Amino acid sequence: MADFDLASQEGRLEALRRMVTIRAFDEEAGDRFADGEIPGFVHLYIGEEAVGVGTCAALDPDDYIASTHRGHGHCIAKGLDPQYMMAELYGKADGYCNGKGGSMHIADVDAGMLGANGIVGAGPPMATGAALSIDYQDRDQIAVGFLGDGAVAQGQVHEAINIAATWDLPAVFVIENNHYGEGTPVEDQHNLDNLSDTAQAYDIPGLTVDGMDITAVAEAVSEARDRARAGDGPTIVEAETYRYRGHYEGDEEPYRDDAEIERWQERDPIESFRDRLIDRGELTGEEFDELQADIEAEIDAAIEFAQDAPAPEPHEAYEDMFAEMPPEIERFASAARTDGGRPGGDR
Repeated sequence: MADFDLASQEGRLEALRRMVTIRAFDEEAGDRFADGEIPGFVHLYIGEEAVGVGTCAALDPDDYIASTHRGHGHCIAKGLDPQYMMAELYGKADGYCNGKGGSMHIADVDAGMLGANGIVGAGPPMATGAALSIDYQDRDQIAVGFLGDGAVAQGQVHEAINIAATWDLPAVFVIENNHYGEGTPVEDQHNLDNLSDTAQAYDIPGLTVDGMDITAVAEAVSEARDRARAGDGPTIVEAETYRYRGHYEGDEEPYRDDAEIERWQERDPIESFRDRLIDRGELTGEEFDELQADIEAEIDAAIEFAQDAPAPEPHEAYEDMFAEMPPEIERFASAARTDGGRPGGDR
């Protein structure tokens, strides 16, 4: 079973901890990006925490997930360490990808996290490929491909789902419908009320759930996982959710107003799950405050770790590119090691 299970009190508290960690991580990531400490772009998961954590609560530790450009939440939901994630955002050598991937390309294959991806709709093809390898080797795992509502229109997404459905591969496709493809409302992108109805084209199940409710997400993905493991092929799960921040940090968001954001925040996935646990007698308000304080301290320590971590050496740019480095690339890498980072020396 999953390393945290919503069927137990311990698992529910762990799920809450992971959701709070995602939010604290991304709030700090947004602030640090605004301060100019983090290079590149960041796409935050704030508001969508129940989807990633609910999905991973239904998975075994050795199941795979393939992420999107908004991958911080998926990483933490799958159990990755925030300090190595933060180091990756800072471009440091101690990051998960040695500082070469940044925010949109964090990966840890050993943990089943196949990577965040800057290519819209890349998650389903990666998940289908992983599911094919599972099926070929007769392993008892599944692969989940996350995608956004905008990615539903991508050709590669349909190609991947078609292959998975035709070959009954052990895959689940989770659509995180946050109602905007960048700045385009979902109703202006698709001629469907429920994006899960695309499943009908492949004769596989499709269902739409409340993506602000971690329990609803976990139950849907658990059912889909059981089906996939039984050899009955993939399922499309659409989770209706909402991102509180812009498409990217710096997005001026002319396509929506504050009133809309506030309506969704009234259904906040963390607050609603916290309140349910309090009502069940599994948590007190004081214990939740302590949890938040502990996580804030953890994220502060992650930032300090990232700030103090070393930058990659110039010659390391040529590493991790090939299983075996071709001789011509090895010559450049060798030159970079010996000539101050300039391939070819003074030429």
